[in-house]
Amino acid sequence: MTTGDDLLGRYAGAMVQVFGTPQLVLASGHGCWVTDVDGRRYLDLLSGIAVNALGHGHPALVQAVAKQAESAIHVSNFFTSEPAIALAERLLEVAAAPQGSGVFFANSGAEATEAAIKLSRRTGRHRIVALEGSFHGRTTGALALTHKAAYREPFEPLIPGVVFVPPNDPDALRAAVDDRTAALFVEPVQGEAGVRELSPDYLRLARELTSARGALLVVDEIQTGIGRTGDWFAHQAAGIVPDAMTLAKGLGGGVPIGALVTFGPDVTTLLSAGQHGTTFGGNPLACAAGLAVLDTIERDHLLEHVRRVGALLDHVELDGVAGTRGRGLLRAIELDGIPAPAVMAAARDAGFIVNAVTPTALRLAPPLVISEDELQGFLDALPAILEAARATSGVTP
Repeated sequence: MTTGDDLLGRYAGAMVQVFGTPQLVLASGHGCWVTDVDGRRYLDLLSGIAVNALGHGHPALVQAVAKQAESAIHVSNFFTSEPAIALAERLLEVAAAPQGSGVFFANSGAEATEAAIKLSRRTGRHRIVALEGSFHGRTTGALALTHKAAYREPFEPLIPGVVFVPPNDPDALRAAVDDRTAALFVEPVQGEAGVRELSPDYLRLARELTSARGALLVVDEIQTGIGRTGDWFAHQAAGIVPDAMTLAKGLGGGVPIGALVTFGPDVTTLLSAGQHGTTFGGNPLACAAGLAVLDTIERDHLLEHVRRVGALLDHVELDGVAGTRGRGLLRAIELDGIPAPAVMAAARDAGFIVNAVTPTALRLAPPLVISEDELQGFLDALPAILEAARATSGVTP
């Protein structure tokens, strides 16, 4: 019988080691649970980093992908398909986009960011404002907008003209967004920074300043979109309409897809025929998956479900927990004196998959279909997990 250790040995001999050693070798999943090749089950509280919006093996997604695979998996960008058109229409509908808006389909969040950068260049300006703590992807263009030095420095020089400002600092934003600015890129909730939310007032100021200066407001909803925070898109809670929005992750429910949504004809027509493209963009299989995700979220009232279940994480009062933050089912548990990697390992030993997103915080991004009982089961187990992490890391209570 092939074991997880056997497969990890093969992995080390065959794969480029950009991810280090994987924690587990997963074999299957059902609902909010996954099983590794050694037969152990785990409650998946990360959902492939906010990707598996409907969990694992959801019938609507399985049926949509199987049906589409029988007719057409790929048609290239010389042609189109009904799933691509229908998904674009549905995205514009749930985004409340005005007449003349549009969608460009890509394969990932980083590619959606690349499209947004090229869109901003068509304004005739080159300066981009991004936020400290930002993460917009690892391709070289997206990396230029990503703040973390460890990601950036091995690949510098990156594209010039990017300025970083502290999040939720109105004065810094006012000083940075000027008549030279092509675009301001923001994540309504900065996931990689530790699930840190931009205030509604800050997002409204971002909209006001970019409108006044003739710059584009690009909202990165790659991690926060498709119901993750309890709204279709996290920026909608602030009552703003961006010029462009990037999507990926949860949109395909596990099937790779990304999208750039442009709002209004003035922005949509900035890119013309031949100025951007991708071979797999609008792939009918991926678009059929996206339609199944959107239809299921609406049919099963999952936005309301996300808000209700997520409320269990509003206040976690335990020894070793300093507090929680986030919205809906994108949350961080800030730890008090216990290293997050130790807690992540202890949680895994106890049958729960979480992410040590910073040295002091755990990120939770479970499937949108998780039940209150499943999430409560994790919270009930958390005291013992924290105690085990204390013991392994040598932390004194």
